[in-house]
Order: sequence, then structure tokens, then C-alpha cells
Amino acid sequence: MKIYVNEIEIELLPGMTVRHALIHAGLLKEIEKGKKVYDRWDNELGLDGALSDGMFIALK
Repeated sequence: MKIYVNEIEIELLPGMTVRHALIHAGLLKEIEKGKKVYDRWDNELGLDGALSDGMFIALK
């Protein structure tokens, strides 16, 4: 499935989480610096949150 992290397209297997997407994009260390993950409607997402095909997430 395709996920977009900060407008970067990421290919993940079904069942993978927000944490997996951040690791794949090389952005997990940004969480340690205090950033949080949000969906396209500015809802905060947990690192163990589920993803669906075509989902957009962003670090802020």
C-alpha cells in the first residue's frame, strides 16, 4: 500500500503502523526531538496507529 509521509511516497505492507512508515522514511528520530504525527485533518496519530492505502501523514 502507498502512504505519504511529509509528501514522500512510501510503499508499505498491509498491517504496518505509523512507526513503520516513519522508520522507512528515516524520520523516527524527529519524534525523539519532540515532533508529533498528524493526519491530513490535523488529528494526532500514535506510533502504533493503523495506516490505510493512500493515507497522508505529516510530522509537525
